[in-house]
Amino acid sequence: MKIAVTSTGKTSDSQVDQRFGRAAYFIIVDTETMDFSAIENENVAAAGGAGISSAKAVIDACAEVVLTGNCGPNAERTLSVAGVKLYTGVAGTVSEAIELFRNGNLAEAGGPNVQSRFGTGN
Repeated sequence: MKIAVTSTGKTSDSQVDQRFGRAAYFIIVDTETMDFSAIENENVAAAGGAGISSAKAVIDACAEVVLTGNCGPNAERTLSVAGVKLYTGVAGTVSEAIELFRNGNLAEAGGPNVQSRFGTGN
């Protein structure tokens, strides 16, 4: 299974980015091999539509699960329609987040946990 974790940096020791649409990176982890790759998020400074575009990038990376701090309604809807499971309220390092998920210590989100444009500071 592939998991996408929002991240402030390129490594598994980086902190989980609390913004989904405007996260600095997505760390894509294969839970079977624990191999990972970092995808720079091109939507960090997007004027609008960052959540939807970021969701599409995660979907294109074949992620089945997203771990993040916060996710707005447009991104959540895009992920949900594609069958990607969303977990919000995640903090700590990317490695810690993956362990929490693998051990069943995270609860799947029931929907978005912030309003649109959360990551812009508006």
